[in-house]
Formats: sequence, C-alpha cells, structure tokens
Amino acid sequence: MIVYHGTTMEIQKPDIKHSKAYLDFGVGFYTTSFPKQAERWAARKGMRLSRLGIVNVYEIGDLSEFRVKQFTDTDKEWLQFVVDCRNGKDVYRNYDAVIGNVANDDVFKCVSMFMDGIWDEERTLDELRYFRKNDQIAFLTQDIIDTAVKFKESYEVSR
Repeated sequence: MIVYHGTTMEIQKPDIKHSKAYLDFGVGFYTTSFPKQAERWAARKGMRLSRLGIVNVYEIGDLSEFRVKQFTDTDKEWLQFVVDCRNGKDVYRNYDAVIGNVANDDVFKCVSMFMDGIWDEERTLDELRYFRKNDQIAFLTQDIIDTAVKFKESYEVSR
C-alpha cells in the first residue's frame, strides 16, 4: 500500500517524537491513502509557516505482526476513540497503528458538539454521515515505523 504525508519538509525517516498531542488517534505519525488529501495538508501547513508544501510518499509493508486497529465506519466506537484521544486519554497505546476516518475541521465541529454535551451520540453520528470521508493511517510506535514504513519519494505542492 502507498501512503502520503503532507508537511513542509522531506521526511525520509519518520518518527513519532515530533507528533502533537491530542490528535484523532493519539500521538503518532499520520498518513493517508489519498494523495490529494496529503497535498491539501501540505499546502495548508505551508501557508501557515510561509514555506513550500511537501508530500512524502511511503510504501507500507506487511502489518500482520502488528497490533492494528481499523475503523471501517464513523460509528460509535470511532467517535468514542477520537473523543478519548482528543481529551488526552492514552487508549491508542494498545495499538501500533490505527486506520480510520479523519475528524477534519467540519467533522470536528460535530465531535466538539458531542464533547461539549450539546449533541448526544445519536445526533452526532447522524450529522457525521453527511461529510465526505477521508482516511488516516496513524503509526503509533517507532517499531512499526522502522519496520513497515519505507520512504519512496517526495514532491512539492503549490499553495
């Protein structure tokens, strides 16, 4: 499988120590299977930092020996996992990688309504079904990155 990471520099050897906290699937190195999604991430970060956007391309090897959690839908389990991670809980530490939908800006507005107690779970999940789905593959341990994530190339994106 080929995955993409949008940022402002070439990253031949990814690591998790540069990750932010309180992300959808916890602290990790985040990628997507959609090149256009990574290009948007790179362009956005480039604009924020007044730098050129770069998309890094990786080939993912065999993950069968690792603890991989895959969310196939934006459902109750996905919602609770994202809320827990965004609230700083370390539920992600049970896995080497987590795969699922992105809580992008639009999606996160719905998640925030749930987190703030404005909407209940049913209303939140109902609203989420209207948003276009993008995926993310979060590599959560350095071992899986060093073993299964192989740098292929990088390319520049325009703002």
